[in-house]
Amino acid sequence: MKLVVDTNVLVRAVMRDDPTQARVAAKVLKGAESIAIALPCLCEFVWVLRKVYGLAAQDIAAPIRALLATANVQMNRPAVEAGLAMLEAHGDFADGAIAFEGTWLGGETFVSFDKQAVALLSAQGRTARLL
Repeated sequence: MKLVVDTNVLVRAVMRDDPTQARVAAKVLKGAESIAIALPCLCEFVWVLRKVYGLAAQDIAAPIRALLATANVQMNRPAVEAGLAMLEAHGDFADGAIAFEGTWLGGETFVSFDKQAVALLSAQGRTARLL
């Protein structure tokens, strides 16, 4: 089966906070021919692990890196890496992914009211401007 996975399936598989759902999630993921993970799913995943479960950046990055290393997982790898770079710099995964995709779509300058996002992206050599 070729799956498109929802955020809650990834959360159950990683956090195992609901034993029944965790078993179902693990079984369906293990048996999948391929697993497509959309970028918004990973943005939600990071948000849930950070805000709901209070996990540190490295504890959130680890399962995402494991997914990146899994042969049958399909995702926008460069955008995920950009998100991870921001997350691991103590920023927001979504900001890194947004900046990457925006540039891919032809944008040149990331603009935001978020001082930290602009500073972190600038430190990574990206063009970013605080509004």
